[in-house]
Amino acid sequence: MTEMMKQIALASRPNGAPTPENFRLEELPIPTPGEGEVLVRVHYMSLDPYMRGRMDDSKSYAANIPVDGKMEGGSVGEIIASNADGFEVGEFVMGGFGWATHAAVPATGLAKVDPKTAPITYSLGVMGMPGFTGWLGLTEFGRPKSGETLVVAAATGPVGSMVGQVAKSMGLRVVGIAGGPDKCKMAVEQFGFDECLDHYAYDTASALRKDLKAACPKGIDIYFENVGGKVLEAVLPLMNLHGRIPICGMIAWYNGTSEVDNGLSGQQIWRHILVSSLSVNGFIISNFWNRLGDFHKAVGPMIAKGDIAVQEDITEGLENAPDAFIKLLTGGNTGKAMVKVI
Repeated sequence: MTEMMKQIALASRPNGAPTPENFRLEELPIPTPGEGEVLVRVHYMSLDPYMRGRMDDSKSYAANIPVDGKMEGGSVGEIIASNADGFEVGEFVMGGFGWATHAAVPATGLAKVDPKTAPITYSLGVMGMPGFTGWLGLTEFGRPKSGETLVVAAATGPVGSMVGQVAKSMGLRVVGIAGGPDKCKMAVEQFGFDECLDHYAYDTASALRKDLKAACPKGIDIYFENVGGKVLEAVLPLMNLHGRIPICGMIAWYNGTSEVDNGLSGQQIWRHILVSSLSVNGFIISNFWNRLGDFHKAVGPMIAKGDIAVQEDITEGLENAPDAFIKLLTGGNTGKAMVKVI
C-alpha cells in the first residue's frame, strides 16, 4: 500500500482577509527523492506575514503561489531518505518544504540543524529568518548609536522582539507598540523594553502620537517599520533630524484591497521625509543570506547566555495551519507563529 502524505493548497485567491475557504487540505502519495534529493518528514513549519502577499496574483519580490499549488514556507524536519552526498538519514534540516507533512527536495540550499545545540524551532524563529531580519535591518539600516531612541511595532513578534533586545544591548531607549496589555507587559518584563504602548487603546493616530511623544521625550531616531497603518502615521511626525526607518513589512495593509491609507497623504509622508532628512530603506532579507553567519556569530552567544528571550506560539496539526495563519494576520499570535506538523 502506498504511503500517503498531506499538504495544504491554495484553493482560491483571497479578496481582502484570507478565509478558511481559500485553503484546501489534500492527501497524496509520499514522493521518492531523485538524484541529489532528500525526503524530509516535516516536524515544524513557519507561519509568516509575507505569505499573505504570495497568495495574491500581483507582482512582488517572490513568485506567487498558483491556485491549486502548495502553500509555500520555511520548515524544519528530519531526513527519512537520502540520495544526496553529505546528507544522512536521521539528520535535521531546514528549508522551504511548504505546508506539508513531507517533501522531496534538492539537498543544495538546505541548512543542517543540530537538535543538541538548541530546539529545532529556533531555526524558524529567533535564529532563523525572522530573527535575522530584525538584526540585519537594525544594524545595517538603523545604524543604532548608544543613547538614541528606537520605536518598533509588533514588539513581541519574532522580528520586533529581536530588534528591541539587540537595541537595548547597544544602549538605546526602546519603546514598543503591541496589540493588547498582555503583549505590552511581555515587551517590558520579558524582552526588556523601556516602555510599550497598546495600539488597541487608541482610535486615532493622533491619540497614539500624543502618548508616543511622552514615551520618547527626545524624539525618535530609529523607527523599525513592520506594520504601517496607524502606527506609521503616529511615528513619522516625531522622527528626529537624520532619523532612520528600515522597512521590512507593513502587515496592517496586507489584507487591504487598496494601497491608499486614510491618514497621512503621500504628500505629507514625503514632506516629513524631506524636512527631517530621513533615511528610509526597504529591504528583502533573502538578498542578505550571505550575512547569516555574521548574525549567528553576533546573536548566538547572546541567546546561549539567556540575554535574548524567546517566545513561540505553536499550533498543533497541519490541518489547523490556515486558522493559525489567519489569526497571525490580525495579531492573534503571541510570539513566533509555527505549526507542529508531527
